[in-house]
Amino acid sequence: MPRVGLFWLQVLNTALTSTPDPGDAVTMGGRLLPSSGYGILNYFNPDGAMPMNAGFVGLGKMGFNMVEHLLDLGHHVVVHDLSQEAVEAISAKGAHAARSLQHLVGELENPRIVWMMVPAGAAVDAVLSGLTPFLNRGDIVMDGGNSRYTDTVVRAERLAAQGIHFLDVGTSGGLEGARHGACMMVGGNREAYDVVEPLLRELCVENGCGYMGASGAGHFVKMVHNGIEYGMMQAIGEGFDLLESSGYSIDHETVARVWSNGSVIRGWLMELAEKALVKDGRLSYLGGAIADSGEGRWTVETALELGVSIPVIAESVFRRFSSRRHDNFSDRVVAALRNEFGGHGYAPADGTEASS
Repeated sequence: MPRVGLFWLQVLNTALTSTPDPGDAVTMGGRLLPSSGYGILNYFNPDGAMPMNAGFVGLGKMGFNMVEHLLDLGHHVVVHDLSQEAVEAISAKGAHAARSLQHLVGELENPRIVWMMVPAGAAVDAVLSGLTPFLNRGDIVMDGGNSRYTDTVVRAERLAAQGIHFLDVGTSGGLEGARHGACMMVGGNREAYDVVEPLLRELCVENGCGYMGASGAGHFVKMVHNGIEYGMMQAIGEGFDLLESSGYSIDHETVARVWSNGSVIRGWLMELAEKALVKDGRLSYLGGAIADSGEGRWTVETALELGVSIPVIAESVFRRFSSRRHDNFSDRVVAALRNEFGGHGYAPADGTEASS
């Protein structure tokens, strides 16, 4: 069976090769699709019944969980990461280790798909530089991390000049989603998306995957998603701060549980608030300094460029800056929520600096 490559590193990226006759067509899930050079369509089972040989680079918090998910689905996964400890840990669960990017690509047969997850910025470019010498025309590279959408557009143009397709996959759902079913927003060439859509849907919850548009659209939608997330968490934090200051002996855990069941403001973030408050109703184990990883700032900057008013999101970003100078209960709630859904670091109650 042709072997398909997948690899993650704290931001997603993919590659595919081999060019069949563009006039050919294949059937997938009852649909007849033109192959347009993507012979890989022949090897994906939309029902997830056919195991794949997958490569996965990047075993951070999200990447490690994603590989475990793939292993659970019955796929053979080839992994690569700078951390030998992480590689050994996931290999013990059934993954196969690759010594390098060249080794990983060499383990795959045409057509290839490479899926990487690396931190936004220089790390993405470094991985792409290490990959492209070994990729062929028609390969697909997917970036599933939180890259800035403008950077994604530049990368897509650069890879297109080499005949390589570049998909941006905004990924949400936190550590739980990576492990059991995520949400993915995809931008890039539509035909390339059609190639990998069955795989993405297998990794997502039902109705949790969609094509957003041209290159950069997936990361743009994810950026706005994270801006909304900032505002929602800030509102929850402020609400609990008001409860804390009310003069009543209100049990925050009880409030979070009640609000999580049947109320208009119920949802996953409220459930996570309950989970954090079960540990300590006053969240005294952490300080109120809230780190930010960039997407909120990019959302505000983009709104300024486009002339769009987003006062709630903007204020939530500015509040993170002020949280590093002042400590109050609302900031501790937001810091706790970030830790619960994404495993993000927080400033301990002793006042040391917050980590992202």
